[in-house]
Amino acid sequence: MTERYDGPVIDPHHHLWDLKLQRHPWLQKARTSGEEMVFGSLAPILRDYGIDDYRADAARQNVVATVHVEAGWSVAYPLEESRWLDGLDRSSGVARRYVARVPLDGPDARRLLEAEAENPNVVGIRDILSWHPDAAKRFAPRPDRMGDPAWRAGLAHATQLGLVFDLMLYPWQMVEALDLVQAFPETLFVLNHGGSPADRTKDGIALWHRGLRALGGAPNVRVKISDLVAYDHAWTLESLRPVIEHCLDCFGPERSMFASDFPVAGLHASFDEVYQVFRAVASRLSYDEQRALFFATANDTYRLGLADPAGIGRGRHV
Repeated sequence: MTERYDGPVIDPHHHLWDLKLQRHPWLQKARTSGEEMVFGSLAPILRDYGIDDYRADAARQNVVATVHVEAGWSVAYPLEESRWLDGLDRSSGVARRYVARVPLDGPDARRLLEAEAENPNVVGIRDILSWHPDAAKRFAPRPDRMGDPAWRAGLAHATQLGLVFDLMLYPWQMVEALDLVQAFPETLFVLNHGGSPADRTKDGIALWHRGLRALGGAPNVRVKISDLVAYDHAWTLESLRPVIEHCLDCFGPERSMFASDFPVAGLHASFDEVYQVFRAVASRLSYDEQRALFFATANDTYRLGLADPAGIGRGRHV
């Protein structure tokens, strides 16, 4: 019987915010208008979410380090989010590294990228590409950014600075994304949220299947399997299993990592439920493959520099 991994866990995708700062327009808008997004109502997360809140949610999952991913901080206040994170007590390992927000087609992109790269905690950039004709499902300002020469110039500079690019898009954008990742073979891309299979129709899932398979064939792309419940609100283990297994089939455990996307995923599942699903699906894999998913791939991707837990905790669960 396969040994169950119960060593240390890295969570490579979550968010923190202090709404009193009024720096998150999407949350401020939801608070005043009550508008819903692709996740549904945001009401349960319209509150401050700090390190102590995250630690309480993750308390039973042996999380030893995390990567904070930009949380929609207003572009009117560049660099502030990283500085705010720097000022927090991160001694627990929460927000050990950051993926920062920089609009790659902005007039100050080069300067902002260089400033972020000077911060040793910043290891990546996310400039969301997810565009949808329905405003409630739209995260990007326009649909054509991947092909924009100015945007690509920003990505090239981020790559020169050694920054990972977190790639968030919808499945119908994956053909264009394949061209992008092939045009930038030196860039390490990390596909967010398993490629966001938001369209749950038969045709929508088929499109996601094909697009993910294509991106999985690019050696410079890795995947974060995270917040699948955002697109499957009535989820069960058996509804999420084929989504996770297709991600693993396309990328392999060595290029895949499990992540929480808390507190956003908390709209539809508890932290423990998220990781119970991960552990259940991963239980068929070897111990080392599980270790890659829960720890090693994230440790390598985001340069966390933690000691490899190979052999730690073996034998307690079988």
